[in-house]
Amino acid sequence: MEGYCTPAWDFLLEYDTPRIVLIKNRTVGVINRLVQLGILAYVIGWVLVWEKGYQEFDSIIGSVTTKVKGLAFTNSTLLEEHVWDAADYVIPSQQESSFFVMTNVILTKNQVQGRCPELPNKTSRCKSDSDCAAGYHDPHSNGILTGKCVNYNEKVQTCEIFAWCPVENDTVIPKPAILGAAENFTVLIKNSIAFPKFHFSKRNILTNANTSYLKACRFNRKNDPFCPIFRLGDMVQEAGEDFQQLAVQGGVMGLFIEWNCNLDQSPSQCVPKYAFQRLDNKHYSETLSPGYNFRFAKYFINKNGTETRTLIKAYGIRFEVEVFGRAGKFDIIPTMINIGSGLALLGVATILCDIIVLYLLKKSNYYKEKKFKYVEDYELGIESENSYGTIENSGNTN
Repeated sequence: MEGYCTPAWDFLLEYDTPRIVLIKNRTVGVINRLVQLGILAYVIGWVLVWEKGYQEFDSIIGSVTTKVKGLAFTNSTLLEEHVWDAADYVIPSQQESSFFVMTNVILTKNQVQGRCPELPNKTSRCKSDSDCAAGYHDPHSNGILTGKCVNYNEKVQTCEIFAWCPVENDTVIPKPAILGAAENFTVLIKNSIAFPKFHFSKRNILTNANTSYLKACRFNRKNDPFCPIFRLGDMVQEAGEDFQQLAVQGGVMGLFIEWNCNLDQSPSQCVPKYAFQRLDNKHYSETLSPGYNFRFAKYFINKNGTETRTLIKAYGIRFEVEVFGRAGKFDIIPTMINIGSGLALLGVATILCDIIVLYLLKKSNYYKEKKFKYVEDYELGIESENSYGTIENSGNTN
């Protein structure tokens, strides 16, 4: 109708509906089918099959206990003949999800509280008593200065300290490691896991194992990958490290137990996988305070009734046991969600082909005319058309 104008905000009251246009174009048709096949391959192959999109999942809850066994014999000037068992080299005897095995040691025997010269260093060397401030100490010293400068040996003078004497000298680390025989020690790893959502629990000691099997088996990735007893040397070798080199200054090793279980299958198929990796920096030259060590002391009273101790600086390997994984089981809800998402993705093929047809092809304007149709349905327009139709019909009657 002449003089009628559409308000600027009228687009808010418009409605559009899809229109099906069959386009005979081989190029666009091939692209459409290829995109659809790619989406179907992604949904079926990746989402549903590889990622098990038809399952509901639960994360793992687990606990770990360890027991180390082995004997080592040493015969050196410092230690003389000595047999080491688990009570000596596993410190402390029980830890949560980890254990420490001593592989090297510096012993300072028969220490008593008294006065003795400090070890020579930049701050302890002196020429007179005035170089030693009485009562002073720092975190790196072995005791408290008495204010005297005394002979450490024939050539060197150091400040006297009140401390556990004689003081420890750890400037030289024994090499090869004193307890290098720890390579043949074994550890039993007992791991219990559960997936609460599915009311499923299991141990890494499989149900078909018996006492005689546990006494004889050793973990071997090819021949016996499910034995829960590990030789320490094999664990370090699996991580690509040399045990004897690692034993000198110690380090930290990771033992990873992975449980990935498909509970739609038999429970016997739910088994652990073991992996090993060194966690600390193995390049000692690039690391400040390399390796792993700590000190502890054993106290006793000597014949004279004086409290005496043996100070032990223990180097060794700390094994951290980490348990992780998940379990899945069929559930209709995630299945339908993933299938629905896949069907929705098929619309991408239509969008892509519309872009090609309407904007990239030479006949795009022609396709736009076939694709879009504009219909105005205003009351004034309808009345005008009805009136026009009535006049036209009257004319035909005559």
